[in-house]
Amino acid sequence: MLVHGGCAHAEGERLHPELSPDKDGWAPSMDPRLSVTNGGKTTLAKNLQKHLPNCSVISQDDFFKPESEIETDKNGFLQYDVLEALNMEKMMSAISCWMENPRHSLVSTDRGGAEETPILIVEGFLLFNYKPLDTIWSRSYFLTIPYDECKRRRSTRVYEPPDPPGYFDGHVWPMYLKHRQEMESITWEVVYLDGTKSEEDLFSQVYEDLIQELAKSVGK
Repeated sequence: MLVHGGCAHAEGERLHPELSPDKDGWAPSMDPRLSVTNGGKTTLAKNLQKHLPNCSVISQDDFFKPESEIETDKNGFLQYDVLEALNMEKMMSAISCWMENPRHSLVSTDRGGAEETPILIVEGFLLFNYKPLDTIWSRSYFLTIPYDECKRRRSTRVYEPPDPPGYFDGHVWPMYLKHRQEMESITWEVVYLDGTKSEEDLFSQVYEDLIQELAKSVGK
């Protein structure tokens, strides 16, 4: 998950050096899906949005291409867990639109009205593998869960189209391992989160971290 200042990305998140709090606000980023599939990134993003003022969420899952445009491999598996299955240009356009006109609101303080810093959370499973996103974020998070737990959670979800037999082991998990290996070239800090923790524990960990980063940014 990524957060940016305001923008968060749920795989990961980091501070963009050219975004000043006075001009553009704070940019956290967080993405819990590269993070792994069914790792809890969407739930975490929604929980953060409920508790952070001026917080918007963009989900990578909303930018999948139609099934007719998804390629299949030699086993007949639809290749959904690759960047080519997503309209990333459209997602980048949505992020750019938000950055050009982020949501602001006034809150009451002891000294009168004050403008809250806008925050954007971008959550998805392939955010760290899309280079145009590299320079946008203030903080980056990556949710991880072990193979057995990931497979169990996947089996409880209903997809359209539904997963065919063998799809998890034949496509989903191998693609996760491939994309995770690609992350070794990342040069900025990524906070790795244990996706087996409770929703409450994950929320508290990330929320406190973001509040600390926001305080640092505002104080500069």
